Amino acid sequence: MGVTLRRSAPPSAHPAGPQPSVPPDEYEQRIRTLYAQAAVDWVVVYADREHMANLAFLCGFDPRFEEAALLIGPAERRVLLVGNEGLGHAVQATVRLDVLLAQSFSLMGQSRSQAPRLRDSLRRAGIDAGATIGVVGWKYLEPEECDDPAVPAFIPALLANELAQRVGPAGSVIDITALLMHPAHGLRTQNSAAQIAMFEWAAAQASDAVLRIVQGARPGQSERQAAAAMGYAGDPLSCHVMLVSGDDGALNGLRSPSARVLNIGDGVTTAVGYWGGLACRAGLLRDTPDPGFLSTYVEPYFQTIATWYQAVKIGVSGGEVYRSIQAALSAAPFGAALNPGHLTSFDEWLHTPIRAASNESITSGMLFQCDIIPTPLPPGTALNCEDTIAVADVALQAELKAAYPELWARITARRQFMRDVLGIALPDEVLPLSSAPAYLPPFWLASDLICTLAPTSNR
Repeated sequence: MGVTLRRSAPPSAHPAGPQPSVPPDEYEQRIRTLYAQAAVDWVVVYADREHMANLAFLCGFDPRFEEAALLIGPAERRVLLVGNEGLGHAVQATVRLDVLLAQSFSLMGQSRSQAPRLRDSLRRAGIDAGATIGVVGWKYLEPEECDDPAVPAFIPALLANELAQRVGPAGSVIDITALLMHPAHGLRTQNSAAQIAMFEWAAAQASDAVLRIVQGARPGQSERQAAAAMGYAGDPLSCHVMLVSGDDGALNGLRSPSARVLNIGDGVTTAVGYWGGLACRAGLLRDTPDPGFLSTYVEPYFQTIATWYQAVKIGVSGGEVYRSIQAALSAAPFGAALNPGHLTSFDEWLHTPIRAASNESITSGMLFQCDIIPTPLPPGTALNCEDTIAVADVALQAELKAAYPELWARITARRQFMRDVLGIALPDEVLPLSSAPAYLPPFWLASDLICTLAPTSNR
């Protein structure tokens, strides 16, 4: 199959109405499952503004200006430790929790008059000397990174020290973050129908926002003006909004939009991520194709994107997907900057089984970001196409179809578009959550001129 440009509008299936939510009993089951798997007296889940995903997954609460910790103990004891401003915000939690003030989690300069010492809050919560504690941080270390991976690594030193002091030498404090975040069996890698429905709404909104930027970008606009076309309405972000342009050098795709003015021929890249999905597009600000860039960079890149979608199947190992992408890129003048695809959730990057030597299998319920960043590219150019999918077996698909018929109609339309218009042989278990999956216009001023696969003999 070769790559050809074809004019086509994106699928017209977009979410309407409010975002679906996860029912409280599902959050309850998540907490019980984590506690049972941890096999300790207490589980402590740390979170802050940047690292809120584990806590949001378990109880629907995300700290805003402060830190927080969820303590899960014997007899279904559940305590949410928050700072001053978290007391009012704790109503966001979707399960029954005892809310306890720990003013060390408050911003500096605020009152410490009621609960100034974290160790006292831990004592009031019920943690006793000699207790065993499993700690969930925002990530965990692999054995090759440290001498003892069982030591909690990604929580504040204050919390680690106070927990150790509280349980004393007869107790223990160990890292159990992998129970939530391991790329094969972590609880957060297995998304229910309700969670997929919640994230599909967000992934589609992010995709729509990026497409509006691509379709609206014009020479003479500043990057900020171009980014404003996304139509941001306040949805929680999984990362900062990105928009970068340039006509020479390598573009720093992580940069926020600036006052730089877009010019004809610029490389431009933009990304928007909400809780549950991110979309990214990058190309050249041109109204006609650049033949050299098209044949040397765009065509092998889109072939690789198609290969990724066709390789992601239930039971396939992450290593197999990785090798498929490496083979697709073998003759290209660029490679993939990072892992070619990763798990996504409330956080943009949860973990990934797609690694060089991974034997971790893709399973039903996983959410993936198609994330193949081509590098190096010629100075002043950009190219990217990132979208979100879910992987679902027959049973999960039937549940989605029955509980969320409008969502299922959107997924059906996206699948048909990818197969019939783009020419991608999409596996049955792949559910596109972005509203314009694999829709790649490499030349933004011709934003309906997109990459498709076509038989080589027809070129």
